[in-house]
Amino acid sequence: MRHFLVTLLAALTLALSGCGYNTFQSTDEQIKASWSEVLNQYQRRADLIPNIVATVKGEASFEQETLIRVVEARARATSIHATPELVNNPEAFNKFQAAQGELSSALSRLLVVSENYPSLKTNQGFQELRVQLEGTENRIAVARGRYVKAVQDYNATVRTFPSNLTAMVFGYGVKANFSVADEKALALPPKVDLGGLGASGAMK
Repeated sequence: MRHFLVTLLAALTLALSGCGYNTFQSTDEQIKASWSEVLNQYQRRADLIPNIVATVKGEASFEQETLIRVVEARARATSIHATPELVNNPEAFNKFQAAQGELSSALSRLLVVSENYPSLKTNQGFQELRVQLEGTENRIAVARGRYVKAVQDYNATVRTFPSNLTAMVFGYGVKANFSVADEKALALPPKVDLGGLGASGAMK
């Protein structure tokens, strides 16, 4: 009996391996790791914003509407509790993506407006923050690229025979990904132009 159970277990293991079960496990772990890095970099950007806003506030005539937009966009982006399960909920994922995109737009506007203030151009603290923002935007683009690739691999396994049968049995569904437009943007060299526009590698 024991020999039969061992043989059955071995057969089941081989069957699961052949039908993509192990692939689902490994690609799911890759998605979790890459998603965690995406969140880390977005948090890094969010942490930079209060210092950027505080520095810009030193300009008495700086556009208050621009500052308010950045502060409010940051509040909306950080209010979303981005758990690992969020990638399994397309609606929640799109909401998260939209909030981050709004923050990217608001930051780009702030950097454009700051070009109208010579004192900010010579403010070492502000320029250092811009450099940090550039590095963060680059890291965001890289992390997002890894996430996109991991999800593509996983979703291909979900849809491909015979692993799609395993997906149906275990309830593995397609995971949310960044939009096609965002994927194309990832192919461009992400940067913050310190002489003008904001992050070209940020989400639109």
